[in-house]
Amino acid sequence: MELAVIGTGYVGLVSGTCFAEMGNRVICVDNNKEKLEKLNKRIVPIYEPGLEILFHRNIDKQRLIFTDDLKKAVLESEIIFLCLPTPQDDDGSADLKYVFGVAEEIGKILQEAKTDEFKIIVNKSTVPVGTSKEITKILQKYDIKNFEVVSNPEFLREGFAVEDFMKPDRIVIGARSKKVFEKLHELYEPFVRQGNPIYDMDPESAEVTKYAANSYLAMRITYMNEIANFCESVGANVDMVRKAMGADTRIGKRFLFPGIGYGGSCFPKDVKALIKTSEESGSPIKILKVVDEVNNSQKLILVKKILQHFNNDIKGKIFAVWGLAFKPNTDDMREAPSITIIKKLVELGAKVKGYDPAAKENAKYYLGEIFEYVDEQYEALKDADALLILTEWNEFRNPDYDKIKSLLKSKLIFDGRNIFDLHKMEELGFIYYSIGRKTIGL
Repeated sequence: MELAVIGTGYVGLVSGTCFAEMGNRVICVDNNKEKLEKLNKRIVPIYEPGLEILFHRNIDKQRLIFTDDLKKAVLESEIIFLCLPTPQDDDGSADLKYVFGVAEEIGKILQEAKTDEFKIIVNKSTVPVGTSKEITKILQKYDIKNFEVVSNPEFLREGFAVEDFMKPDRIVIGARSKKVFEKLHELYEPFVRQGNPIYDMDPESAEVTKYAANSYLAMRITYMNEIANFCESVGANVDMVRKAMGADTRIGKRFLFPGIGYGGSCFPKDVKALIKTSEESGSPIKILKVVDEVNNSQKLILVKKILQHFNNDIKGKIFAVWGLAFKPNTDDMREAPSITIIKKLVELGAKVKGYDPAAKENAKYYLGEIFEYVDEQYEALKDADALLILTEWNEFRNPDYDKIKSLLKSKLIFDGRNIFDLHKMEELGFIYYSIGRKTIGL
C-alpha cells in the first residue's frame, strides 16, 4: 500500500518504519528541518531498541522516505496517518493545534488537486473524543467529499515499541464504513497473524479507548504506590503484597510495581486530558483527580526520605543519581520523576551528579546545567554522600557493590525502584531505603 505518515516523532517514526517493514511504501513527512536532515542521513533521532535495524533496511529498500513535501505525500498515498503531537494545554486539555493545522493543509491540498481518489485520514495521535468529527468538519469546509476520518490509537510502550507494533495485543479501528474497515484490516492483517484481535468500532469509542486504557494503568501504578506507603507505615513488605495480589487472575501481575511515580509522554498528559474532557462532558471521572495528585506527591517521596535521614539539612551534600529517563530502554525525559527530584535537591542546597545510559542529552533540555552529567555510572559515586536510583536500567541491577562502597562517603542508598534485595543489602552492610519496604541498616 501507499501510506503517508505525518509527523516523525516517537509514534510516527516507529509506525512508519514498521509499516514499511511489511512491504508498504511509506512517505514520512515532517516540517522540522534539523530532524529531517538527520533522518535523511540515516540517523535515528530517538533511542528505541530494535528500531535502527528496520530503519536502515527499509531505507535501503526504498520503502521508507522522509520529506517535508506534504502535498506529495497526501496526493500519492491512499491512507494518511496523523502522528502529531498533542501537548498538554494550560488547562490540562490536549492542545490540538497541530492536528487541526495539518487537517486544514490536507483540505487545501485536496481542494486544489480536485482529485476524486478516496482518502482515508487516520488519526493515530492521542486525541479527545470528538476529534474525528472535528477533522471531518475541517475537510468538508474545503468541499472534500471522497474521504473518511478514522481513529486508530497506538498502544506502544517506550522501550518495547517495535515489538508492540509488530506483534500487537490488539488493533483498535474506529471507522464508519465497511470499505474503510476492510482496507485497514488488509493493512494490519500481517501484524496479527497469530490471531490477536482487531476491534472494529465507531471513532468516538476508539478515541475513548486510548484514554481509558492509559488512565487505568496510571491508576494501577498510583494505587500500588499508595499501598507501598501504607506498607511502610505498618511494617509490611509491599513486594510480598504485590506478588500475592498479582497471583489473582482478576488482577494480574503487570503494573503493580511501586516506585517514585509515573512519567513519560502519555500517562501524565492523558490522565489530565481525560479529567478535563470528562468535566466538560458533565460526567467527571473523579478518581483520576486523585490519581494525578498522588502521582505528583509520589515523585517527592524519595526526597522526604533523604531529608529525614539527614535531619532536614542537605546543604552541601553530594548525591549520585543513577537513571534520568522516566523508564528504562528509552531516552525520554518527559515528566520524568528525576526532573522533580533533582530540582528539589538542588533547591535545598545539595549537589547532584547524574548518569543515564541514553537520556543525557534530553536531560539537558529539561534540567540545563543545574547538576553535573557524567558518562559512566561509577563516576557519579566519587565523594557522593549517597546513591539515588531513579530509573531501573538493567545495568544497575547487579553492580559492583565493593566499588560502590569504596567510592561513596558512606554506604547509603536511596532506591526509588526497589531493584535490590533487602537481605543482600543487609549482608553487605548498606543503609538502604526503598519504597514500601523496611529500611535496612538503621
